Amino acid sequence: MAFNDFTAKQKEYIRNANKRWNIKSGATRSGKTYLDRVYTIPQRIRERRDKEGLSIILGVTKSTIERNILQPMRSFYTPKLVGPISSDNTCHLFGETVYCLGAEKISQQSKIRGASFKYVYGDEMAEWNEQVFNLLKTRLDQPYSCFDGTCNPKGPKHWVKKFIDSNPNNDVYYQPYTIFDNPTLDAGVVKSLCAEFQGTVDYQRYILGRWVAAEGACFPAYAENPERFRVRFGQIKPRMPLIHLGIDFGGNKSATSFVATGFTPTFSDVYVLRSRRLTGIITPQELDEAFAEFIMEVHEDFGRRTITAYADSAEQTLIAGLRKKVAADRLPCIVKNALKTSINDRIRLINRLVGAGRFWVCEGNEQVENALCDAVFDPKKFNDERLDDGTSDIDTCDAFEYTLEPIGKILVAG
Repeated sequence: MAFNDFTAKQKEYIRNANKRWNIKSGATRSGKTYLDRVYTIPQRIRERRDKEGLSIILGVTKSTIERNILQPMRSFYTPKLVGPISSDNTCHLFGETVYCLGAEKISQQSKIRGASFKYVYGDEMAEWNEQVFNLLKTRLDQPYSCFDGTCNPKGPKHWVKKFIDSNPNNDVYYQPYTIFDNPTLDAGVVKSLCAEFQGTVDYQRYILGRWVAAEGACFPAYAENPERFRVRFGQIKPRMPLIHLGIDFGGNKSATSFVATGFTPTFSDVYVLRSRRLTGIITPQELDEAFAEFIMEVHEDFGRRTITAYADSAEQTLIAGLRKKVAADRLPCIVKNALKTSINDRIRLINRLVGAGRFWVCEGNEQVENALCDAVFDPKKFNDERLDDGTSDIDTCDAFEYTLEPIGKILVAG
């Protein structure tokens, strides 16, 4: 690939990223990782061929390394130059053996302790365990040792930002990106992403590439005007091809919440169909009966089809009871464990649906409306963390989010 084929921002990195630590952060789809796959990684590895030390690629997990880095590189350079990750956590890249390791957990330290590194590439740095990075800092001990890393911004007090700002030994080259730094990105895609993230902390981070704190409402665009997203029953098609039910079980200080969510045939729109909140201490039998009643109401009102329920996996005894109830009453339902993915990923997905005008709440679901409007980030936490102190209805938020998780990637693609 010729030098002039790169964007102005990428050319700037090629010219100036000659420090021991070279880090790019900023907007999604801005060209950060693309540059590394087609130029930076091959160049760094070839420059250090036959020199002492190991070459490492660190990512959140080995699977993210394969998806984000190796697979696209393999398509560009062919499998002959970019091999698969083997059972010993290595792959062959451009004639060199390169270790591919996850950095999300502290246990990964043991895999890199004691070695000397000549080159390290870091993918999704802000998602790593900080102690893994601290160990890494002691391993770049050769005169030619070099690190290239990328990430999307987090809060201003995140350890990656602190490291960049500290600039130890004046040996850090840092380059921020906005989404507008990639002129090859389709204008329609840029417009769509800007609209989806508008009004949220993710606009600052994933569009403008800023390290800013998550403050205030988790769903600001929705909380500002929930009436805009409210529809009457007659405005939607009663029969939807897919309906999910989310269940979050209550404890001594919380409530049990049911939320039914419907999806249009092409997954273009998401509708909260019905919700219910059970307060106070209830017996397992009362829970089973309320669940059965809720299933049949949704089944009758929104299409006679089997509904898949996703329940909080922490309560296996209660889930077993629901499954017995389904079998005994022959309810049109399958009960599965909720995936319980990252809460911030779930928040981000809902905000994108809201921003794209693809999210609706059927009238009569004040429970869900209030839960989404009241959900806020904890102002006392440095990391993005939803406040869960009983002042808002997090149970209903969780139940609703469980319904989206199984098809989250499809919804984003839609």
